[in-house]
Amino acid sequence: MPEKSAPHRRNAAAFSSLAEPVLELLASGRATTRTELAGLLGAAPSTISFTVGRLMTHGLLAEEGTVSSAGGRPRKLLRLGGSDGFALAADIGGRHARVGVVRPGGALSDVSTVPFATADGPDAALLALAETLEALADQHGRERLRGVGLCLPGPVDVDAGVVTLPARMPGWNRFPVRGWLEERFGAPVAIDNDANCMAVGEHTVKPPERRQSIMVKTGTGIGAGIVTDGRLYRGGTGAAGEITHVRVEAAQDIPCSCGNTGCLETVASGAALVRILRERGLDVTTTEDVVRLSSDADPEATRAVRQAGRYLGQVLAANVNFFNPDAVYLGGILSTLEPFVAAVRSRLYEDCHPLVTEHLVIERTSLGADAGLVGAGQFALQRALAQALQSVTGSVHV
Repeated sequence: MPEKSAPHRRNAAAFSSLAEPVLELLASGRATTRTELAGLLGAAPSTISFTVGRLMTHGLLAEEGTVSSAGGRPRKLLRLGGSDGFALAADIGGRHARVGVVRPGGALSDVSTVPFATADGPDAALLALAETLEALADQHGRERLRGVGLCLPGPVDVDAGVVTLPARMPGWNRFPVRGWLEERFGAPVAIDNDANCMAVGEHTVKPPERRQSIMVKTGTGIGAGIVTDGRLYRGGTGAAGEITHVRVEAAQDIPCSCGNTGCLETVASGAALVRILRERGLDVTTTEDVVRLSSDADPEATRAVRQAGRYLGQVLAANVNFFNPDAVYLGGILSTLEPFVAAVRSRLYEDCHPLVTEHLVIERTSLGADAGLVGAGQFALQRALAQALQSVTGSVHV
């Protein structure tokens, strides 16, 4: 067999490294043409054309229509092969789950909230959820189902497909969530923690120049997802963004759900606010009760919410100074409260270097409660594409 030429080897290497990011950008809707792909990936147009051509040969991409360009020929629009497919997505909470259908490009439909009894354990809870998702799949054509995405309120080992030491999910530790769902649906399944799903979901609808961002999810607990150079950053062991257990002086020796004391979660989370307000004599049992009181301008609740925002801003400022992101997005139920958001924003401007905040965007997530669903659906579509790509490149990276 003749030895392959140097250009051929270079093209093959470029395809191997670019194929998956090309598919990810097209799946998320952040790119639709070869020119946009080249700009976002920093690759030569000829290299992108070669990669796209090979993906089209294997049926993973197709051309569909054109779009006009300033002073040049119309650019051909690209779409995923079989883009009539969809993913099912679920965002899991303590007592409820939001479910929906996510399509390539991030379009979301059929969103509803259903009961989800986390405390009943994984087998019972997942069985009820699977029945709901299967009804959605049948409604949209089971043969077009590409994957299932699950957004979970706890640390997730993405490679193993399990939840690891979840403080608020008794009985779920190391349960094979992904394997259980893949066996049930016969389709690729992606699972991740809620903050990461929200970070990816929100990133798909933001301007392409925002390449670095931090998504902070503030609910009963606190989590953060990090996007760097346009892609989710997981860290060495997948635990990047675990700011909830950063020690803060104000927390002193208050016990945390992680077994330690003095964590941010004990003074800035929804669970902390419930405890604080109950100690002050208010009748609250859930984070929703806290939000309701603050929204009704209850002075004790408003003061507590504002102070929680300051504590979060204090910890977040250290991360913003270190990372220098383009944007900080605030999601979760506490982000619906203006005193909380204003306190976080004020602390960031107070504690961060002026160069860091000069162009920093600090805002609520524009997708609101849907951000996690969109992100989970995107993860599922990407996993399905990665498995399809495996037959072409011989490797899978999700």
